[in-house]
Amino acid sequence: MAMVPAADNVRTRVAGRELSIVNLDKVMYPATGYTKAEVISYYSQIADVLLPHVADRALTRVRFPDGVSGPSFYEKNAPAGTPDWVRTARILTSDGPVSYVVADEPATLVWLANLAALELHVPQWRVGVLDQRTAASGALERGEPLADRVVVDLDPGAGTTIVDVARAAMIAAERLASDGLVPVAQTSGSKGIQVYAAVAPTPSRRIWAYVKQLNGTLHRRQPDFFVASMSIAERAGRIYVDYNQNLAARNTIAPYSLRGRERPTVATPLTWEEVAATAGPDDLRFSPEDVLDRVAEHGDLAADLLHPDRPELPVADEDGA
Repeated sequence: MAMVPAADNVRTRVAGRELSIVNLDKVMYPATGYTKAEVISYYSQIADVLLPHVADRALTRVRFPDGVSGPSFYEKNAPAGTPDWVRTARILTSDGPVSYVVADEPATLVWLANLAALELHVPQWRVGVLDQRTAASGALERGEPLADRVVVDLDPGAGTTIVDVARAAMIAAERLASDGLVPVAQTSGSKGIQVYAAVAPTPSRRIWAYVKQLNGTLHRRQPDFFVASMSIAERAGRIYVDYNQNLAARNTIAPYSLRGRERPTVATPLTWEEVAATAGPDDLRFSPEDVLDRVAEHGDLAADLLHPDRPELPVADEDGA
């Protein structure tokens, strides 16, 4: 990514695209002095690994125009001034049509980073699947997309630690593996851990029912550790499986996305050895530099989510009972 200074901005070329980037010295994370230039540098360096996990997915961004100490906002529609070369997809939602950005090339990530879009969130379904007509499932005729990932989002209640969440991830992963799925662990970049698994394209509601059933099973087997209720009060000291993250309208933080927290942390894929060995919060807290080093050493630890040979989702009751 070569940069050429201009009067009030910097012109840069990314994979054949020419962009203007501004305010490179703006501090995005005051606690560490991490600047917009560093955010852009991280996203340009991680692009080859990140893009396969967001390509063809409707991208919801969380923007922090004045850094993480200022106001932020979620953005779904492509903003005014979106370059012609940025892919967009018009999706009909319960709130009406939304023109989502779809990031499928490095220049799009750099353009978004310049807009202070620190966080990148994606659904479990792909835009391309919406264009298919799968009569066997009838899902598309009902306006329901076909998802190709399961997510078990482990939400720690008050009084729990990352050690507890890591234990919960191991238990959930064992259940997924027993159903023939290949679990992949990822830090949320905040307080939790997500366990993903690739599946053959499946109506989102079926995946929701499967994870809701898992939520109930874990609670029945270990009621002092897992809580089935959404009540915040009842979650204290226990782990909640947020199965609603599998609904078509929901999205989760993308692998390798920055988080808009006090310090620049990253939603980071993990090895199961790391999860099992978790002894404290610093064990699963990774900076952008840490993540780049990890990718250089291990490659993409979430690569199993991209495997073309995806198992079928086990059958669960439609209501998740």
